[in-house]
Amino acid sequence: MTLVRWDPIRELASMEVDRLNRMFTDFYGGLGHSWVPAVDVYETDNHEFVLKAELPEIKREDIAITYDNGVLTLKGERKAELETARENYHRVERQHGSFTRSFTLPATVDAGRIQASYKDGVLTVRVPQREEAKPKQIEIEEKAS
Repeated sequence: MTLVRWDPIRELASMEVDRLNRMFTDFYGGLGHSWVPAVDVYETDNHEFVLKAELPEIKREDIAITYDNGVLTLKGERKAELETARENYHRVERQHGSFTRSFTLPATVDAGRIQASYKDGVLTVRVPQREEAKPKQIEIEEKAS
């Protein structure tokens, strides 16, 4: 098992970069025709990482998932399907276009067992860790005196 030192400065810097990315995406989102889907990342009791991405109105075939060199990348595109003429819209808030989200995962990930499912506009990616990365219970032997 590899111990990873928690670095609060790196975590804060990562949060700041994410905040800046959201700020610029919100400000320039309509110009760049790109958007950033919301993603939850958590770890289960079975030491499996789970990523859940909200991808409404995206077809399964328009989503790509890759894992390379410790980085899981989600790519896709939500196509604009304007049902009425653009000039008849009063407000357009839902963004469309391509997106890319990348997540750095620990080296303990078992890349051969990554699974993905897509239901009701939510993409769920399950990333298990290798067996040797999971905590082991060590029994204490009683020594005879």
